[in-house]
Amino acid sequence: MSKKRRLFTREFKLEAVRLVEEGGLSIGQVARDLGINDSVLRRWRDRILSEGAGSSPTDLFPGNGKLTTQDEEIRRLRRELEVVRQERDFLKKAAAYFAKESR
Repeated sequence: MSKKRRLFTREFKLEAVRLVEEGGLSIGQVARDLGINDSVLRRWRDRILSEGAGSSPTDLFPGNGKLTTQDEEIRRLRRELEVVRQERDFLKKAAAYFAKESR
């Protein structure tokens, strides 16, 4: 029988990591107090430490399929690039067609 996956809010994750960083408690102690696995708490802390310097709290744990602002920008730019490539290819074909007609 499989366990149902527990979901935690962004605020819960940030507060749990804050307890470790500012509260002076160990990861194991905070994890036991909150009823979570210490490896989960360690992963949250590592993510905040690696991405936290330049990220807003909303970008750290987007959740529910939401993209970070950086990922949204990358997706938008890729779509825009594809449109520009299609336009370029069409103009190349049109120029070749009209050049062939004028000979």
